[in-house]
Amino acid sequence: MNKNLLGIALGGLLIASGLGASGYFIGQTMYNAKVAMNTAEVKGLAEKRVEADTANWSLNFTNQTKSKDEIPALYKQAEQQQQEIVDILKANGFSDDEIDIGLIDYSAYEYRDENQVVVEQEHTLTGRIGLETHKVHDIKSVRAEVNKLVAKGYNISNHSPTYRFTKLNAIKPEMLKTATKNARLAANEFAENAGVKVGSIRSARQGNFSITDSGEEYGDLYKIEKDVRVVTSIEFYLTE
Repeated sequence: MNKNLLGIALGGLLIASGLGASGYFIGQTMYNAKVAMNTAEVKGLAEKRVEADTANWSLNFTNQTKSKDEIPALYKQAEQQQQEIVDILKANGFSDDEIDIGLIDYSAYEYRDENQVVVEQEHTLTGRIGLETHKVHDIKSVRAEVNKLVAKGYNISNHSPTYRFTKLNAIKPEMLKTATKNARLAANEFAENAGVKVGSIRSARQGNFSITDSGEEYGDLYKIEKDVRVVTSIEFYLTE
């Protein structure tokens, strides 16, 4: 073979070998980088049963008369009823700071015949008393006490209390820690099936905290027991 041709052939072989080797290292580097960047995104759930710490309750009481002349006496009667209700609340352990005594409102309605002549009048005094307290378990008994006034002829609208949980910030760190732990458990299960290992966290997104009455899909006002829930989305690195 011609020396020049042999040189060219050897040169080509060496170049080809060099390209092949460099291609292997480039390919291996890209493969390793791909493995290093492989990730799995999983969701971690945390739930906690809590009790409401604040209760709000209100009632209305009304007194009516058909005579305008009886309004002063009716107003005095309404004030007496108001005080009696407040006394019941205080006897059950509630303080002035927890009790909100509303104004006694007056309203009037006239009934007219076909000639627009007033044939009857109705004068109404309506009082409102509200209660905001942290003694959430004492509301039920005091409502029962107030209802006994109905037997005395009081016209009372005893509204359903509402219960709120206001200490979410106090349990957020613990719940987020639990959600992250549960997410890693889910990632480990995935990684085991895939033959890889779970590494560090690449990114994390916190979902909204939700509060619902225990056992309910929505609504968070009418039960003392509440369910707090949060779901986090966490992306983990996967390694060989």
